[in-house]
Amino acid sequence: MHDNEARSRPAKAPDLSRDGAAVWTHALTREFAGGRPKRGTPRKTVTALGGIDLAIGRGELFGILGPNGAGKTTTMKIVTTLLYPTSGEVRVAGFDAIAKPREVRRRISLVSGGDNAGYGILTVRESLWMFSQFYGVPGKLSRERSEELLDRLDLREKADERVNRLSTGFKQRLNFARGFMSDPEIVFLDEPTLGLDVESARNVRSFLREWMGEAPGRTVVLTTHYMAEADELCDRIAIIDRGRILATDTPQGLRARVSADRRVVLELDAGTPVDAVARVRGVRLLRTTPPTERGTFLVHLAVAEGGALRGVLDALTVEGRTVHNLSTHDPSLEDVFVAIVGRGLDEIEADEARRREEGTA
Repeated sequence: MHDNEARSRPAKAPDLSRDGAAVWTHALTREFAGGRPKRGTPRKTVTALGGIDLAIGRGELFGILGPNGAGKTTTMKIVTTLLYPTSGEVRVAGFDAIAKPREVRRRISLVSGGDNAGYGILTVRESLWMFSQFYGVPGKLSRERSEELLDRLDLREKADERVNRLSTGFKQRLNFARGFMSDPEIVFLDEPTLGLDVESARNVRSFLREWMGEAPGRTVVLTTHYMAEADELCDRIAIIDRGRILATDTPQGLRARVSADRRVVLELDAGTPVDAVARVRGVRLLRTTPPTERGTFLVHLAVAEGGALRGVLDALTVEGRTVHNLSTHDPSLEDVFVAIVGRGLDEIEADEARRREEGTA
C-alpha cells in the first residue's frame, strides 16, 4: 500500500465549498512591476498568478507541484496574508483573508524552506518557546509541546545548543518544528524539506502523517518541486506552471490521465539520431533531455509491449549505437507533469540556469 494511502483518511469527502473549505480561492491574480525599463519605454508588468482557483478541504494534505517561478510561493504568501492579491477572492479557515487577516493568522502557521529558524543567540528550546509566545500559548502547554517536538523531530541532542551553531539541516528541522508550536488548524509548508538530508526529510514526512492523524480536520498545504515527495504525501495535487493551475486530482487520478504504456529511459551518446527508434512499432518518442557533462543524453519513450523494446534495441544495434543505461517504470508524476505542462522539471530548471548565466532571466 502506498504510504499516503496508509495514512488515515476522512470518512467522507471533504467540503470544498466557499465557506466549508480550509482554503478557497477564486480568480486569484497577482501582478508585479517589472525591472527598470529603458528610457522612454513603459514599465512592464509581470504576472505571477493568472487566475488561481483552489478548494482544499479540511483534513486534506494538499500539494502544489511546479517548478521554481511557477507561482507556488506567491500563492502561499497570499493565502497566509503576507501579500495582497491584485484581484480575486481568498478564504482561509472560513475567513476572508483580505478583510480579516488577524482571524486567519490565529489559525495557521507557515514554514518556508531555507528561512532563518530564529535568533542565533537563543538555544533550540528557547526558540521554540519564543515562537509559542508569539501565539499566546500558555507556558505549561508550551513546554510540553516543545519537549514533544524535540523528540519527534530528532532535535533532543541540540535542545540546549545556540541556533547560530546549528548545521543547515538542524536549522531547517527547528524551522519546521516551530510551525507546530501553536497547534494550528492549517499548516502551510513551502518547500519544507529544502536543505534536509534523506533521513531527516523522511522523518519530517512521517511526522506530518502522524500529526494529521491525531486530530480530525488538521490540514496541510505543501508546495514542492520534488515529485516523489508529492506522490508519497499528498491526498490531492495541483500542478501549477506560469501562474496557472493546469490540473488538480489525486496522485492516482493524475497518473490515470496518461497512457498506461511502460516508460523506458535510454541513455545514449550525445548526437545519436532517434529517428529509427521513433519508427519502431508500438513506440512513442516522448522527449529527450539536453546532453550532460558525460557526453550523453536521455531519451524518454512510451512502449506498448515487450517486443517493441526489443525492436528499439535492435534498431540501435544495427546503427552501431551504444546504450549506456536503460530503465523502465510505470507512468509517474513526472510523466504526468510532462504530459500536462509539455516539458519536464529538469528541462525547466536547466533553461532557468542557462538564462541566469546569459543574464536574460
